[in-house]
Amino acid sequence: MNKRPSTFVDIKSEKTHSFSKREDRVDLSLPLKRIPLRGAIKFLSVSLIVVYFIFGLVIAPNSADLFAASKAEDERAALEKELKELEAKSKELAAVRDQYRAQGNTLASEVNRLDAEIAALNNQIRIITLNLERLGTEIVETEGEIISTETSLEKSRKAVASALQFMYEKDQESLVAVLLKNPNLSDFFTEFNDLMDIQNTLRQRIKEMTELRNSLLEEKDLLSMQKEEVAALAIFQREQARAIASTKNVKGDLLEKTRGNEAAYQELLEDNEAKAAAIRKRIFTLLGGGEMSFEDAYNFAKYAQNLTGTRAAFLLAILDKESALGKYVGSCTYHTAMAPGPPTSKRDDVTPFLQITKELGLDPESTMVSCPISQDGAYGGAMGPSQFIPTTWMFYKDLVAKLTGNSPASPWRNEDAFVATALYIKDALNSCGQYSGTEQERCAAARYYAGGNWSRHLWTYGERVIQRAAQFEADIKIIQ
Repeated sequence: MNKRPSTFVDIKSEKTHSFSKREDRVDLSLPLKRIPLRGAIKFLSVSLIVVYFIFGLVIAPNSADLFAASKAEDERAALEKELKELEAKSKELAAVRDQYRAQGNTLASEVNRLDAEIAALNNQIRIITLNLERLGTEIVETEGEIISTETSLEKSRKAVASALQFMYEKDQESLVAVLLKNPNLSDFFTEFNDLMDIQNTLRQRIKEMTELRNSLLEEKDLLSMQKEEVAALAIFQREQARAIASTKNVKGDLLEKTRGNEAAYQELLEDNEAKAAAIRKRIFTLLGGGEMSFEDAYNFAKYAQNLTGTRAAFLLAILDKESALGKYVGSCTYHTAMAPGPPTSKRDDVTPFLQITKELGLDPESTMVSCPISQDGAYGGAMGPSQFIPTTWMFYKDLVAKLTGNSPASPWRNEDAFVATALYIKDALNSCGQYSGTEQERCAAARYYAGGNWSRHLWTYGERVIQRAAQFEADIKIIQ
């Protein structure tokens, strides 16, 4: 009975192999040759020199890159130091400007108060001037009454003197003469009594006229005194008005200088802020943000493709539509562009935006975002080359930081922005699982642009992205 050979023996046989032919192949083995020691040393030296030059050429660019990276880090450190100095100077300039502004406001209040006082004094001076005119008129009228009274008094005095003279003459006549002139004795006594009445009346008139004259003289003196007092008051008021006007002019000149100083410091502050903004922009560029070449964009897209699996050309097409590969990243501030949150909106982009900028050490007031779309009535506020809305960025930033190693991740850093976009596109592609190939990418692009309203933008935004992706695919082949 013949025993069958085992598979193990067949395979392990030195003469046969189950997967080889029986016939001999060409013998590729080389016969051993002895190489002299001196020749071996020469050969080894030449080989080392060749290897040095070959690998030196390969390593040199990497060394240059390391040097460039080190130089960029040094430049960034110097810029950050200068930025801190400029920010500190801005605070000082703003403090001085605010002091001048406060001083100017105080001086302006003082000038306004002095204007009010001058107006009040001028009004009082007008009243005093009218009183002076009234008193002058009254004095003139009183002087006229005094002259008239004195004239009447003089006439009364003359009448009394005539009466006294007549009585004196009558008194010198003898009784016989009186009787001869007045046969009737009663007529004599009647005439005598009449003279006595006239005399008494004239005396009373003189007394009254004298009292009136004295009264008018007193009134004139009183009016004169009042006029002098009012005139003195008018002089005082005018002097006071001139003094206040002089003070106002001094404060007005000081106010003008203060306003000039405020404007000068404001100009210095704005110039300082402009320098700081330029440095921030340069630091931002050193961190990887800002506009880039297509080659740089492709390198970032390829990096994101390796991490997420999202096709580089498709990623580039979306970023080109969103921001022209980082060229247009917005020109509005968050105040006017973002959804402010409740109660006016169901979405709050401001709170996460302030959190993002705080984590990154960016100034939210000078960090630009996309403007609102007026024709659609939609909010803006998209950030960086990927144009992420703050609320959306919050969902991806931790995963982006985990993938890139940049913590915290920044929507303005190209590396992070590309990876975040790739992740977002990947989720959009998964949501478009009902499609395949180009249709799936068109759906994902529309979802990237419009979210829940993606179906309306399949053949507008979505189709444009597909066409652009085809162009980029051709460009990538050229680069490769």
